[in-house]
Amino acid sequence: MNTSIVGRHVNVTEELKSHIHNTIDAFKKYNLDIVSVNAIISQEQKHGKNVITFEYVLNIAHQDAIVVKQKDKDLHAAIDIATDRVCKILRRHSDKIKGHKATKLSEISVEEEVDKVAKELELLEEEIVPVKMKSYKPMEIEEALTELKADGGVFKVFYDLDDNFRVLYKMKDGKHFGLY
Repeated sequence: MNTSIVGRHVNVTEELKSHIHNTIDAFKKYNLDIVSVNAIISQEQKHGKNVITFEYVLNIAHQDAIVVKQKDKDLHAAIDIATDRVCKILRRHSDKIKGHKATKLSEISVEEEVDKVAKELELLEEEIVPVKMKSYKPMEIEEALTELKADGGVFKVFYDLDDNFRVLYKMKDGKHFGLY
């Protein structure tokens, strides 16, 4: 994790740097892939008073950057409040990842899955007969209807002239046809 501390109109002392580095170390406990952390300290004069702004910019792999700004009269208070806010965001993100019930690829046993599929196919082998399909050339709906009637089948799958995938089927009454 790359860290940088920048002071704008503020003198950044070694004590201040060590305090910020200690707070940044708290981000490691969330086990996220944090690429970089930038800490920016700036001081402004507003209405005759000094206002200190502390800002964290965190770049996490495969995520948008997290930016947290905190204004306060006291620099250490601003750092602590901003750190707490970042920890809350990181905890929520970490919980979202851990709470997701997706099966990891490392947990899937490919051989077991292949065996299950093979056994199911063997059971259905007597009922299901694989048939090689004719190539699907684009045809008019009337032509598909004529072929369906001639074949005596229940449905016909084809591409129409607009290159849309269509299914023409015989309805239960046996007289009418439906078209998807």
